[in-house]
Amino acid sequence: MPRKAASLSGSAGWDEYAAFYDWENARTMARRDVPFWRRVAAAAEGPVLELGCGTGRVTVPLARAGIPLIGIDLSSPMLHRARTRLRRTRLAARARLVRGDIRRLPFAPATFALVAAPYGILQSLVRDRDLASTLSAVAAALRPDGRLVMELVADLPAWREYREEIKLHGWRPGRRAHLTLLESVRQDRRRGLTIFDQEFIERRGRDVSRRRFALTFRTLSVPQMARRLERAGLRVAARLGSYDGDPWTGESETWILIAER
Repeated sequence: MPRKAASLSGSAGWDEYAAFYDWENARTMARRDVPFWRRVAAAAEGPVLELGCGTGRVTVPLARAGIPLIGIDLSSPMLHRARTRLRRTRLAARARLVRGDIRRLPFAPATFALVAAPYGILQSLVRDRDLASTLSAVAAALRPDGRLVMELVADLPAWREYREEIKLHGWRPGRRAHLTLLESVRQDRRRGLTIFDQEFIERRGRDVSRRRFALTFRTLSVPQMARRLERAGLRVAARLGSYDGDPWTGESETWILIAER
């Protein structure tokens, strides 16, 4: 796959990814983190905002649990899939989905008891000023006793580089098509970025189609993100290394930060 320049905003690629997101996540992340987010949201005792709600992988289980929820995402194709999923599960009345920019949250101050940022969404903000704007917007949107709970993709800086490896393959439900993910990974260590060049190859009989795009993430560590939270006026209350609440260490496979206003 041709090498692409990393997006300066981090938003590039997500519209294209929408068509494949659920297929890939069912084989990688699946629902391992959903019980954690359900517990955190149920304990919030107030409205919840989910940043980067995407296709509704976390949104739908929270809505099913009766949690008052707003999901925000910049990608229209992602939101379309989330809305379809909510309608099919008859949960459309339980969650409000908003197309918007998380750097400038379109909500009144002190609205939310919890802001949830699942699985690396804040690492898609590849410029420090964009992350700072988002964290300031989150701090303003939280109630005085509110919390931001966020997960980082663990150990991005240590991901090995590789080129055009078959990472996943299998049948695509409902389409009678076989899908293959051919992936390359690049590290831009000067800018602290990890770039995933994705090529999805869909075969349906003799027909073959290919979709190519890149997703870019900041390679921020837990201590680096904690410092940015503190600069935004948020107090880091906990660093977790598992969905069961174990303390974070440098060897943890899960990186979760809980910050309070």
